[in-house]
Amino acid sequence: MSRQDRQRRISRISFLSLLLLGISMAACTQPPEEEWTPLFNGHDLSGWTVKIAGNEVGEDPWGTFRVEDGLLTVGYENYDEFGNRFGHLFFQEPLSHYHLRVEYRIVGTQIPGAPGWAFKNNGVMFHAQSPESMLKDQSFPLSLEAQLLGGDGTAERPTANVCTPGTLIEMNGVRVEDHCSPAAAPTIHGEEWVTLDLIVLGDSLILHIMDGDTVLAYSRPTVGGASVEEFGEASGEEGRPLSHGYIAIQSESHPFQFRQILLKSLRPAGH
Repeated sequence: MSRQDRQRRISRISFLSLLLLGISMAACTQPPEEEWTPLFNGHDLSGWTVKIAGNEVGEDPWGTFRVEDGLLTVGYENYDEFGNRFGHLFFQEPLSHYHLRVEYRIVGTQIPGAPGWAFKNNGVMFHAQSPESMLKDQSFPLSLEAQLLGGDGTAERPTANVCTPGTLIEMNGVRVEDHCSPAAAPTIHGEEWVTLDLIVLGDSLILHIMDGDTVLAYSRPTVGGASVEEFGEASGEEGRPLSHGYIAIQSESHPFQFRQILLKSLRPAGH
């Protein structure tokens, strides 16, 4: 799908999406702008739990996730090769209705032995199962993923896409069968800081926003899709609405850094 086609698709849904967002947010309690809550404190990984494939919850002998110069850093200096050790760093609290803001940048080079598709690839997982419910060798949590991608300096490779490990979504009222759906977003070729906003309203509406522009909108996430059995008991009944869960940052073989991870509650009034 060309960028022009993606932009046309976004334009068709943007009015309805923003209308639904306005209706939903009118019923929400919203803190003032200054009341963003930092999920990452800039000093340590308090409030976060690591889960790396092949290891028990909390084990990260390579220091994959760490804080360097006030930045949440995902690095592989202590790896000989990647060895399919896909990892995730989970925030401690399950969430349902919120505005999430992530500032990230892509740095360094990909570790040897990693798949080509993981080049300059990371993600913000949300509505995810808990780290404790993951199988020891499980590579990815059942979740939705806001995919963070970078380019090779030449080819178009937009960031802010959505991927669906063990899940399904709808766009324009149509169930999406593809594992990943592209956003009408730019390609990030360098190491500049990028800001991505996610508006997550349970299972009713999800928006990916960059520089004030809605680059992707979808709704009705449910459990389902290919290989759902890989996600253990957390998958539950196929077709179950996915309205809440954990936020997690990935480690997929390419170094990334995160400067801010901010949250603003959009909980419905009275909840």
